[in-house]
Amino acid sequence: MARVRRPVVPGWFTDSGGDDGFRLLGTRCSACAAVFFPREDDLCRNPGCPGGGELVEAPLSKRGRVWSYTDGRYRPPAPYVSDPGASWEPYTLVAVELAAERMVVLGQAAPGVRVADLAVGMEVEVVPGVLNEDREAGTVWTTWHWRPVRRPGGAL
Repeated sequence: MARVRRPVVPGWFTDSGGDDGFRLLGTRCSACAAVFFPREDDLCRNPGCPGGGELVEAPLSKRGRVWSYTDGRYRPPAPYVSDPGASWEPYTLVAVELAAERMVVLGQAAPGVRVADLAVGMEVEVVPGVLNEDREAGTVWTTWHWRPVRRPGGAL
């Protein structure tokens, strides 16, 4: 059976094929230029906005800098999808500052990226990720991950 890829939260990112086409999607107010993620589709949340302009979809920067990070060493409670019979793997959470948008976006690090691999100020990029696979239903639930940017020659 062919597996269907579904975003965990529709409208928060575009997955148009591989790392190059993957972007987080926010919204930008046409009146004050404030950017929101998660996206805001009803009205501008900026209290200093002069008139609450139209909110338009805005792809966010692909790269940012590590603002903070930590590891999760416990199995999170519901509604997080987790098989209680499977062995637990710690995961790394990264808060990334997007300078152009003047915001910090939280997400998991890409598989294999550990706390020891990160440093505040390090450049990272957003890449497609998988949160869960429902093999019986044939569904892959997609999300975003943060991965350190490789320098020429392969070094981080």
